[in-house]
Amino acid sequence: MSRSIIGALTGLLLAATLVTAPAAAAATWVPKTPPLTTPWTSQVSPTNALPDYPRPQLVRSDWLNLNGVWEFEGAPNLNTPPIGRTLPEGVLVPYPIESALSGIMRHEDNMFYRRTFTVPSTWNGRRVKLNFGAVTWETRVWVNGTQIGTHTGGFDAFSFDITNALRAGANEIVVGVFSPVDGSTFPIGKQRRSPSGIFYTAASGIWQTVWLEPVNASHITRLDTTPNVPAGALDLVVQGSAGQVRAEVLSGGAVVGSATGNTGSSIRIPVPNARLWSPDDPFLYDLRVTMINGGDVVTGYFGMRSLGKAVVGGVLRPLLNGKFVFQLGTLDQGYWPDGIYTAPTDAALRFDLERQKALGFNMVRKHIKVEPARWFYWADRLGLMVWQDMPSLDAVDDTPARSHVNYEAELRRMIDQLKGITSIVQWVPFNEGWGEYDNQRIVDLVRGIDNTRLINHNSGSNCCVSDPEPTNGDVVDDHAYQMSSGTRLPSATRVAVLGEYGGLGRRVVGHEWQPGAGFAYGELYPDETSLTNRYVEITREVGRFVQTRGLSGSVYTEPYDVENEVNGFYTYDRRILKMTESRVRQVNLEVLARATGTEVGRGDLVSLKVTTPGFTDRYLRHQNGVTRTDIVNSGSADVLRLDSTFWARPGLANASCLSFESRNFPGEYLRHANSVIRKDPNDGSAAFAGNATFCARPGLGATALESHDTPGSFIRHYGEVVYLARSGGPNPWDTAANFAADTTWAATIPWWRSGASLPVNTVRSFQVTTPGFTDRYLRHQDGLARTDVVTSGSEPLLKADASFVVRPGLADSSCYSLEARNLPGQYLRHQAFRVRLSPLENSDLYRRDATFCAQPGSSSDTVRLASINELGTNVRHYNAEVWVASSGGAHTYDNPSSYAADVSWRSTAPWTP
Repeated sequence: MSRSIIGALTGLLLAATLVTAPAAAAATWVPKTPPLTTPWTSQVSPTNALPDYPRPQLVRSDWLNLNGVWEFEGAPNLNTPPIGRTLPEGVLVPYPIESALSGIMRHEDNMFYRRTFTVPSTWNGRRVKLNFGAVTWETRVWVNGTQIGTHTGGFDAFSFDITNALRAGANEIVVGVFSPVDGSTFPIGKQRRSPSGIFYTAASGIWQTVWLEPVNASHITRLDTTPNVPAGALDLVVQGSAGQVRAEVLSGGAVVGSATGNTGSSIRIPVPNARLWSPDDPFLYDLRVTMINGGDVVTGYFGMRSLGKAVVGGVLRPLLNGKFVFQLGTLDQGYWPDGIYTAPTDAALRFDLERQKALGFNMVRKHIKVEPARWFYWADRLGLMVWQDMPSLDAVDDTPARSHVNYEAELRRMIDQLKGITSIVQWVPFNEGWGEYDNQRIVDLVRGIDNTRLINHNSGSNCCVSDPEPTNGDVVDDHAYQMSSGTRLPSATRVAVLGEYGGLGRRVVGHEWQPGAGFAYGELYPDETSLTNRYVEITREVGRFVQTRGLSGSVYTEPYDVENEVNGFYTYDRRILKMTESRVRQVNLEVLARATGTEVGRGDLVSLKVTTPGFTDRYLRHQNGVTRTDIVNSGSADVLRLDSTFWARPGLANASCLSFESRNFPGEYLRHANSVIRKDPNDGSAAFAGNATFCARPGLGATALESHDTPGSFIRHYGEVVYLARSGGPNPWDTAANFAADTTWAATIPWWRSGASLPVNTVRSFQVTTPGFTDRYLRHQDGLARTDVVTSGSEPLLKADASFVVRPGLADSSCYSLEARNLPGQYLRHQAFRVRLSPLENSDLYRRDATFCAQPGSSSDTVRLASINELGTNVRHYNAEVWVASSGGAHTYDNPSSYAADVSWRSTAPWTP
């Protein structure tokens, strides 16, 4: 964002004249000590409790901040408000009462707040509105003994006109709140009275800013902004008193477009040569709206961007500004150890988003919580797309019918209040089926309020207590935490995303909510390196799924620890980054590059899939020295799958580009000769290197491969043959028709997953290659795999135990399974990481546990046996035991010392043929 725009936006917010009301005279705030403090905890005081203007999307010049110390007491019910009575405790508003910053740090089902204020004399003649950012859950308000209103709902802003209850001098406000938290009656998200596991401390009472503002009798209440990129305009609906308004769009302080119209009706304001908002360029326009007759003037902002979905590169994708942008995000739950639901300061609120952007993310899934308006302002300004969840009713299958009225009322208000937020790109009504009901009708309800965004009816609809899929949603959303199996494919109407994955944990002493109680969604990792290694491994698999599975978005759990859940990049107190920032950012950018097409998986085996609609079942393959495209699937012959698999090597002529080495003809590469793409042996010449080097460029949702030595020419399929083509060139295969689609290739997980070969249906023994242990062999004993010294003089049983029949992989025939020579029907498989021998079971899990892909070992005559479903692990001998292990992982057998040698096995003649 340019400095001028930042300055203009900041100026609009600072232009609001802040008046801070004095604290309740009789109340004393006694801050409690939270289990953890953040860098901002000590900055909070009664005089600066969230002093920032709370509503950047609708700014007025005058306001009175009522944050600060209020009087407080718990109560049996709300029937007897303490009018004119001093309350015994002091609470710091707007921090929820369970938080340490509030000074209460306990739960109450019923509670009263009380304070006094004086209306500034400069407000005379105007109406006075009392505004609440959010209160959990039922709110009753009295001013000077007069009840002025009631509100239910814990996540939406609301206001009361209190003018008629005011008097000269001091005025009294009493706020009663009912917040039972549990009971499946209203949306609560992850709040619980008795927090444990993935459910956390409740956030009862006032938890967002409370403020007063003067308004004219005719005034504006909301600005519903909808960017209309095709029309080069902003479509604006001004909510408020009936009347005519003038709307102006500004850039850098200068008006670039204006229009007049009536409140409640759509007004189209031209935005010529619009600069579009995106994560790479989060440009925001300013907005000024004036009631022509009423005199009310408000300011706001918006970004010009378009959303949608379309087939790109043969796959249904979400669109931002007409282009597929992979949505790479985190599961941001919005919790703080000192403020629970409420960030201690605005700088803290901004910090969370800034750090996620710095780690390479371009999206945030706001998980079953709705944040204050300033959080969305920072997301808009910093350039992070947002998936907005609706807070769940409860984490159960079915909630009582009485809850549905509250759920739908709060859902409507959430969308109404947030539909003008530029960064929100997706609505998520349900999560993992928690409280899910009538999902098809709920999708229709959401679309009826806002039809400009995609609707993800239920994130994690493959999981837990989810109901059957409706037919009208826009998203297929899976939760797959360790990436051990594939995500569902997109359909003709729904894009595919990975709504949650990861959950990798690490405890950091001195930064735990409850020392020793921290947990994660899998193993806990001992240090920064091991945790980062695992993140890189599973996130690279996300990258492979972009083209292989048509994946369009992913959400990592999570940006920071939450209470005892220690799977954050940061500790809960935001003081320690638990992974290596540069490596996290690098792999995240690799995922985004896979989507744009500038990365294909350097060093991986890949297959190159045609993306032209109608031909997406075809792949580039070599045959008799030339290339063509053929239909390839899991039932294809081995030779076809091998012919369509290539190593993506650093370019022979330019290492920043690529060369594609044949999987089944080592040393032979794809190269162009006389405009035909061929497979030929590398003769070592500079000419061959130039012919065999291609640079990955952005294609239509995947990769275009431009010739290094013939710039402007690309690998293209044409009539089943593959050529080097130039759009508009002299040859038939140069035709401009479909050129962009025909030259776009999706680099997918390969059809042949083993990078090294073993002789199938043949008995072999596997020798340890670690120096000092080369007399040991892989064998089974008492149902477990181990290594032992085997020689010609060994007992026949030991020799037989150390001999295995190499079979095509039970889960994937391009990999391998090892059947015991002396116990037919029993295979080596891993379970809880230990490799063991067990009888064949008719289950997908067993078949995957017993399948290993052979990859090149540490020397040319050795192989690694890589697990197909425990990412990044290989069969390793360790202290005579055999495990599937990763280098630098969470376990003792993941020790990186001698890892490469320990996972390299020499396939030898069998001890027992």
